Amino acid sequence: MDAIGVLMMGPMNSYLEQELDKRFKLFRYWTQPNQTEFLAQHADSIRAMVGSSGAGASADLIDALPKLEIVSSFSPSGGGSSSEMQNLEFGGESAGTDTDEDVVITGNQEEGGATSSQHTQNTDVLTDDVADLAIGLMLAVLRRICQCDKYVRSGAWKLGDFRLTTKGELGETYVSFLSSYYVRTYLCTSLVAIHLRIIPYSSLELLQALGERHALFSGKRVGIIGLGRIGLAIAERAEAFDCPISYYRRSKKADTNYTYYGSVVELASNSDILVVACALTPETTHIVNREVLDALGPKGVLINIGRGPHVDEPELVSALVEGRLGGAGLDVFEKEPKVPEQLFGLENVVLLPHVASATEETRKVMADLVLGNLEAHFSSKALLTPVV
Repeated sequence: MDAIGVLMMGPMNSYLEQELDKRFKLFRYWTQPNQTEFLAQHADSIRAMVGSSGAGASADLIDALPKLEIVSSFSPSGGGSSSEMQNLEFGGESAGTDTDEDVVITGNQEEGGATSSQHTQNTDVLTDDVADLAIGLMLAVLRRICQCDKYVRSGAWKLGDFRLTTKGELGETYVSFLSSYYVRTYLCTSLVAIHLRIIPYSSLELLQALGERHALFSGKRVGIIGLGRIGLAIAERAEAFDCPISYYRRSKKADTNYTYYGSVVELASNSDILVVACALTPETTHIVNREVLDALGPKGVLINIGRGPHVDEPELVSALVEGRLGGAGLDVFEKEPKVPEQLFGLENVVLLPHVASATEETRKVMADLVLGNLEAHFSSKALLTPVV
């Protein structure tokens, strides 16, 4: 198969790139200084294309490749998946999905740009990784794990214990802190330490840390938007912490005993933690809006491991800054890699750079599925993970 031309749209995985180079005649589209000229020279040699969330293909590009037979995406689409897929278009029609599943799209382009119905599905590839991270975000936000880590690394622990209080006890904490032995040393050395960056905490940050509120995760009511594979995996993990589970989706799921709510607002009103794990569609864009955030309330926590546009980001920032929302754990954002700077100073927010599926094991499986589907296609065999 080393004579079969494969167009790789952008850098996505070193193992996948190396294997494509070994097995096929690989063209690296992103390295071409003049892509129009490149296509004119090599269009007839390209029979396959590999894309990803950050490197998709337009209908015009597809139409410029008359010998193209199959397009495969390294990144699954669908809800719950933190690894987004750029919709690949054929003849102007989007090949995306609005299911709750994680789907990799492939397709055959026939003469004249028509598209046949050959697709592949990345079933269960990301489920465990994303579900694991969702639980990790819940624990990190509620138990202030990131803040505790910063407290130890900064040397602040030497000045006093990380006290577990409620926000209402902050004033009491301040009084007891000022009367403690440690404060005498702290007041004498804080300016020098902060100036020399020995202790990155400011006085206010240390006070806030001493008075920060921790919350128990076990037993919290977990509401899930979207109950596909990843949503179910999150629910099963949360149940191990004795968390009651409820959910919202387009219709009630027949094979579960979890509590169903007919609206996201109703779900949020009856949840301590709200998890976004649904597909991104026009209908689910900004499915978490101001009304939902207010329903979740000042003690509620939002976890987003779906897609950034699921959440109205300006409203989320306002709710957190104003104290109308208790906290958030975010792996995805509306305009990645741009993240609202207002979130950086909030200790009740955990921010991740879209890494829910970013484990070596999962990325290798994803790459192997791309390779396997391409080889199956060019060997006239059934695709490994077809969507029917």
